[in-house]
Amino acid sequence: LLQTASDIMREGDIVDISLSELSLRSGLNSALVKYYFGNKAGLMHALLDRDMADIVSSVDALIAKDMEPEARLRRHIGAVVDTFYKTPYLNRLLMRLVRESDDDEAQRIADSYLAPLHRAYDKLISDGVKIGVFRPINPQLFYFTLTGAADRFFSARLVLKHCFNTDTLTDELRDAYREHCIDFVMAGILAPK
Repeated sequence: LLQTASDIMREGDIVDISLSELSLRSGLNSALVKYYFGNKAGLMHALLDRDMADIVSSVDALIAKDMEPEARLRRHIGAVVDTFYKTPYLNRLLMRLVRESDDDEAQRIADSYLAPLHRAYDKLISDGVKIGVFRPINPQLFYFTLTGAADRFFSARLVLKHCFNTDTLTDELRDAYREHCIDFVMAGILAPK
């Protein structure tokens, strides 16, 4: 159910699903949503938890690697682009669930996923600043810059369609955008030589 919901949202460039389409595409009875998740909102929260837990785990593993700060950050930027290619709905779903949740649930989402990313960005950047390869930048603003760049591109199929005559996010387009983001973001953070 979670994977089918993810597929529907990715393919439709949306952050909502109909239970009837979910049932049809998954081949499962939509009553299972109530059984496993309580309701559609519970399904959306479970999908966010699945996707964001993977990201936090991957970022924690990257931080633990014995790598030079520049190589580590380049790898992370590439991974962010790959993540949004795979789940272009992710940031919009995150913002929707924070906005629509009660304060306790919104705080749980922030504590579970956003705070760990902020701590990771603080470490990624400060490690590079300490050895003189990065200039000091605000990790909070870095988060918004990187997330915004990936989110905007992979949630802009209508722009691609009407301005660039394509609405298909291909592996080649993802690869080109990954390299562009790495070069562009790194140019802004690297210390002058």
